[in-house]
Formats: sequence, structure tokens, C-alpha cells
Amino acid sequence: MKKEKVVLAYSGGLDTSVILKWLIDRGYEVIAYIADVGQDDDFAEVEKKALKIGASKVYIKNLQKEFVTDYIFPALKANAIYENRYLLGTSLARPVIAKYQIEIAEQEKAQYVSHGATGKGNDQVRFELAYYALNPKIKVLAPWKMQEFLDQFKGRTDMLNYAKEKGIPVKATVKKPYSEDDNLMHISHEAGILEDPAYKPEKDMLTKIVPPQLAPDKEVHLEIHFKDGIPVKVVNKESKISVTEPLKLFLYLNQVGGENGIGMLDMVENRFVGIKSRGVYETPAGTILLQAHMDIEGIAMDREVMRLRNMLSPVFAEIVYNGFWFSPEMEFLRAAIDKSQELITGVVFLTLYKGNVIIDGRTSPSSLYDKELSSMDIDGGFDQKDSAGFIKINAIRLMAHHAITKRKGKSS
Repeated sequence: MKKEKVVLAYSGGLDTSVILKWLIDRGYEVIAYIADVGQDDDFAEVEKKALKIGASKVYIKNLQKEFVTDYIFPALKANAIYENRYLLGTSLARPVIAKYQIEIAEQEKAQYVSHGATGKGNDQVRFELAYYALNPKIKVLAPWKMQEFLDQFKGRTDMLNYAKEKGIPVKATVKKPYSEDDNLMHISHEAGILEDPAYKPEKDMLTKIVPPQLAPDKEVHLEIHFKDGIPVKVVNKESKISVTEPLKLFLYLNQVGGENGIGMLDMVENRFVGIKSRGVYETPAGTILLQAHMDIEGIAMDREVMRLRNMLSPVFAEIVYNGFWFSPEMEFLRAAIDKSQELITGVVFLTLYKGNVIIDGRTSPSSLYDKELSSMDIDGGFDQKDSAGFIKINAIRLMAHHAITKRKGKSS
């Protein structure tokens, strides 16, 4: 009898390794899919491990460039920040991973896809919404929501015992007392000892950045060039390094930002499933680009366009965080954001110093800034007497409100 095929999003860690073998034990042919979104992994070793456990085939997809150009840059164009703080590193990686998992499933004529996300987190939602949006007929095997799996694995000890019994290789190193998710945009640290929201993370937790206190006592001066809201060139003014290719540009900013302690965030956020979660994030390149992008918009974006776009930014972030990247509302938002960015072109000059991104200045060919008009020393064609009528018109509703509340106070 021909076995049913499953494409499993495989990381090589304990959870997905156990799931790989567990699905094989249940009679499925499992194809392991490894998505390279910039995590620090030995993919050859991960592939070797998957085959040793019993995967019939292993796909390794390098998604780094597409991740930057089609997911990270659009989010930065939107100034997308979840709950005013989080730059969405994990959230942005999930749709690109899911996209190619579905492509492989279709190529392999697999009825099922599977992942190792738990039933308490956001990733299960992000993966599965993407799966169904891209292929409504796909079937999802999510072991952490299957009673048979939950009965067998009540914790890490059960998984380690199963791995030993089945000959699944487990790293001999002591496990970090928290979990991590690593990609080009960020590395996140959560769970374990971090579940105590008062616990102060140790400096040795940081891997993408040096602790700001230990960063060099030396300024780094950069130019970041934008075209239609997209970063197109970074220049280091001291070393004269100039980078234009999107992936190399992002990697360079991760490097120089990390060396200068840029991009650490410790927060408690609200998961889509209704649970609060504490996370520690390191996002060097994303932090630099966001600050630079917001600054160039200040000189090149119309006030009313900015006001409307600023209403859309938190909505964009929430849609990404909640897993609706492939949705009609996201298509609408991306079209609106793209329109808002058509003249966001120019150069931002900034300094990196001990965890800080300091804006030094900016210039833009589409600048809306008029030095003479805004000057306190030059007339510049602005008749200051006109402001009297402007103020009176805007004061009409305030005076009416005062009259009503005064009458109400007397009557009471």
C-alpha cells in the first residue's frame, strides 16, 4: 500500500526530530523541508540527521534574499511595529517558509504538511493560515494539537526518552534555559527562565549584538540611501564601505549594528491566541533601517498622507503578527503603503553609538521642506497675519463646547 506523504517543516531540533520519527511510525512518508532564512545552522548536518531518522527526501531552500526584499523591506516601508515596540522578526519569516512548504507539497503530490509549533503560540496560526490561503485543499498535521501525541509526550523528558529509544541523535550540549528563534531579521529568546517577567537577562544571552555597555567607545557614521521607501545603498563614512545589493546591505547593517549594540528589546506582548508572552529580541539591521526610514519620511512625505499611513501602520503590524500575510486585507494595505512611498527618496545621515541610533541629518530630491517658509527670520511669502483667522476658525468648536458646559454647570 502506497504511503501518504507529509512535508514537514524541519529545523533539526528535538521537537521536529521527534515529530519526524513519530509521523514515520504512524505510516507516513515524511519529506523534510529546511528553510534557510538566515539562521546560524549547519544545514548539511541537519539534512544528514533528517535522513538518518528516516526522511524519504530532504529539501533545503535558501530564502534569505526573498525574505529581505519581499517581507522585511515591505514591513519597514510600512513602519510596522507590533504594540509600538516589536519589529516582527519571527512573524515575517513564517509566510515565506510556508510558501515554499506548500510548493514542495504540490511538487511531491503530498496531501499533508506538518510543523512543530505548539498549540499555545503564534506560529501555529501563522503557518496554518498561510497553508490554507495558498492551498485550501491541503491537510495539516499539527502533532502538538493531536491527543495521541499529547498523551505520549507530556514534556521534554518524554521526548528525550523517545529520542534515545529510536536512536535519534540529540546534541550533548547543555540546553539553554530558554528557547530561541533565529533568522536574518532577529533572534528571539523566550520561555524557560524568561517566563519570570522580572528576571533580568544575562549579557551572555545576546548573540547578534554586543551588550550596549560593552560596545566600542567610538562612533560609526553611516549614510543610508532610500528610493521609493526602500533602502538601496549603505555607506560607512569612515571605512568607505558601500553596499547596494539588498541581502548584502541587510547583512552589513546586522554586522555593524550588532558590533555597536543596536536593537535589543525586552517586552511582554500579547499573543494572538490571548496569552501574554515575554520575549527578548535582538534586531540590529531592522532597528537602524526603521529609524532611518521614519526620518526620510519626515522631509519627503505629505502631512495628510503621513497621518493616514500612520493609522495603517499598526494595522499592518497586527495583520503580520497574527498570520494574515496572504490575505485580501494585506493586499489592500500593501497597495496603499506602496502608493505612500512613491516619493520617499533621499539620504539619511546617522551615527551608531553604544546601542543608540542618532540621526544627524537628511537630504531628499523630493523634499517638502521650505527653509524660507519655515524660517523665523525670513518672510518667505507667509503672511503671519493670516494665522489670526486660521486660529479663530479652529477655535469655533472650542468656544461652543465652553458655552455648553458653562450653561450645564449653572443649571446643575
